[in-house]
Amino acid sequence: MEYKILSRINSPEDVKKVNIEDLQALCQEVRHCLIETVSNNGGHLSSNLGTVELTVALHRVFSSPKDSILFDVGHQSYTHKLLTGRFKNFNTLRQENGISGFMRPQESPHDPFITGHSSNSVSAAYGIYKANALNGNNNCVVSVVGDGSFTGGLIYEGLNNAGGGRGNFIIVLNDNKMSISRNVGGMARYLTKIRSKSSYHRFKHKIRKVLEKIPFCGKKIAHTIFNSKTMLKNAIYKSNIFESLGFSYYGPVDGHNIAELENIFKIAKSQNRPAVIHTLTVKGKGYSFAENDPKNYHGVSAFNVAKGADCSVKQNYSEVCGNTLCNLAKNDKKICAITAAMSSGTGLTAFSKNFKNRFFDVGIAEAHAMTFAAGLGIKGLKPYFVVYSSFLQRAYDQLLHDVAIAKIPVKICVDRAGIVGEDGESHQGLFDAAFLSTVPGMQIYSPCYYSELENIIKNSADFDFPCAIRYPRGCEPAYAEKFANNQEYSVFGNSDTAIVTYGRIFANAIDAQAELSKKGINTAVVKLNKIYPFSNDLLKTISKFKNIYFFEEGIKSGGIAEHLLAEISKISNTKFNIIAIENTFVGASSTACAFKKYNLDSDSMVKIIEGNC
Repeated sequence: MEYKILSRINSPEDVKKVNIEDLQALCQEVRHCLIETVSNNGGHLSSNLGTVELTVALHRVFSSPKDSILFDVGHQSYTHKLLTGRFKNFNTLRQENGISGFMRPQESPHDPFITGHSSNSVSAAYGIYKANALNGNNNCVVSVVGDGSFTGGLIYEGLNNAGGGRGNFIIVLNDNKMSISRNVGGMARYLTKIRSKSSYHRFKHKIRKVLEKIPFCGKKIAHTIFNSKTMLKNAIYKSNIFESLGFSYYGPVDGHNIAELENIFKIAKSQNRPAVIHTLTVKGKGYSFAENDPKNYHGVSAFNVAKGADCSVKQNYSEVCGNTLCNLAKNDKKICAITAAMSSGTGLTAFSKNFKNRFFDVGIAEAHAMTFAAGLGIKGLKPYFVVYSSFLQRAYDQLLHDVAIAKIPVKICVDRAGIVGEDGESHQGLFDAAFLSTVPGMQIYSPCYYSELENIIKNSADFDFPCAIRYPRGCEPAYAEKFANNQEYSVFGNSDTAIVTYGRIFANAIDAQAELSKKGINTAVVKLNKIYPFSNDLLKTISKFKNIYFFEEGIKSGGIAEHLLAEISKISNTKFNIIAIENTFVGASSTACAFKKYNLDSDSMVKIIEGNC
């Protein structure tokens, strides 16, 4: 497709210059570019297809970067990137050193804040708005928030703090009835109720416009009538939650009607007070496969545009976890599964269908999920909280205070542990082993193979202590038939030099061991399945080696390798080398490239050990 209009847009000012009759053509070009790029690179598709007209209208009314526009979650900001000077490089989306799949201030001044996780944009936007005020300007701050993000508690802390007062602080509620999985809970039902009143809101705005056109006194009449109407309505009915919190509320409005969107944005902008604009959009709009199956097209790998993405669930760690929990739940009525709006991503779709009364999707609310699990556990049930590693970070306080102190046997299945690839800094699962190891009484497991994962999940059902079972994204590595076992640790080979590791990079260690052997360098490989705390037997075994090379797919500071070094140094003079992610955030790239960059691939292991021999 020839991008006749999009290719001429180098900044938001160019969007304002597009003729009204050409706006739909611009939107078609944007959608084509989104589908073409994501089909090649993978990424978030359906959420971005649903926000094309909304984003175009925003940039026609507001003036980025003077006016700050935040997207929550940032994975719906692809159109924003295309309209802010990044079209020419958009083919590098989610590639190493390319365009990020999320908002990234280092990438562009039009990305005012990192929004890789949900529900944080209202707090950040309000902080930016307050900073503007203190700096003496009245620039607008706009937060575009998906309705799924309204299941997260942080957003209500921001709303509570920001409501009332004066100033151009605007929240656009992008309502497509979904987060990743379909939205659940009271807020979803509440938004459904508000949607049903869209005709009333359209009628109200038309009447206001007519009244305001009356010469000399029209605006005063409209103000008096609508203020008295609001007082009467609030006396008889309950005001909606946004108005109760001190926001002007506009909508619902058609999120694909640019003229209607522009009009409502201008009205909110002119009021000089906090506002919520409720827009209705269709997730996946413009690509039939995504419209019909928005959940599976939320995040996709590369695919054939004509045939659509392969959304079938292939065997992977997530599926193994979900299937194992299903099998356990058949015979144990105390087994419960909890997810934070990620039933499909965490492999719990079958569990949600087969054990509806024991499946709990709490929305994007990881902190609540952890304490909710504690409540289930303290009454004798067996809760499994299945959560991505990078999202588990939000629940640390609840894990420490609500689970660990009381020693409630909550089981945490930590999906996407380790390097996840193209999603970049905000989604890498590199910190969970380090922060989980600080929790007293917590036991941490990191199996390499499917059979090991299945076994530890089964055994954990009878644990009387909290535990975490961590596993990476994707499929198991090589050598499962030869090296899978159910021991807490295993030693392969006989030498005074050992490679120690855990999780999937054990396969890299075995490759390195074989290559070193060809070079006449003999090594042992110590494979940890239970990674913390350490048994006395493991410490005794490790202390016998003269040279240790601990390769860890996680952050070095506070990681498992540092814990082991601290213990071994008490009982042995073993030379201990740690190869892990130094204190940095890992950007977007393929997993293989990241392994190579951070010396976790087999070739790097060989070079490091050979270089020290």
